[in-house]
Amino acid sequence: MNPVELAAAALGLINVALVARRSLWNYPFGIAMVALYFFVFADAKLYSDALLQIFFLVIQLYGWWNWSRSDRVDDGIAVTRLDYPARVGWIAGTALASIAWGAAMARFTDAAAPYADAAVAGMSVAAQILQSQRRVESWLLWIAVDIVGVGLFWSRGLYPTAILYAIFLGMAVWGLFAWRAKMDVAR
Repeated sequence: MNPVELAAAALGLINVALVARRSLWNYPFGIAMVALYFFVFADAKLYSDALLQIFFLVIQLYGWWNWSRSDRVDDGIAVTRLDYPARVGWIAGTALASIAWGAAMARFTDAAAPYADAAVAGMSVAAQILQSQRRVESWLLWIAVDIVGVGLFWSRGLYPTAILYAIFLGMAVWGLFAWRAKMDVAR
């Protein structure tokens, strides 16, 4: 097992647990995790996921800034929900971007699983942006990412990462319920 992958996975567990708790302290762990995962995914020829880590670094910094200026509920950050037209727009935009990216990766690279990798990347981008904006719907996308990611990473021999994504799946369900409960309290 790759020690860099194991370290990234451990940081990821801490990061997601803190996000589910709506803690601002999730961001230092997330930044360290994405820096390590860039190298893990590039080595596995999962180029979409490797490039995604660069985006994650930028959006982690934005999220840290945004969350640090947000209202507080109980011991965490206040969260909100998208309206119906915004949900439809995010779904359509994410699907189109993922398909287009997968087609580009299939045509121009030797990517191991261009469409599955692009789906994980596209949904992760949308989920991370929504999470940085404190939107409950981010958890629904993370659930979808985790389901696809488990199979993708297992198929590439990234067993610690596949197991991590299986754990993330449970944590995403927990985060969804936790954020919904705090959103309802904040009304």
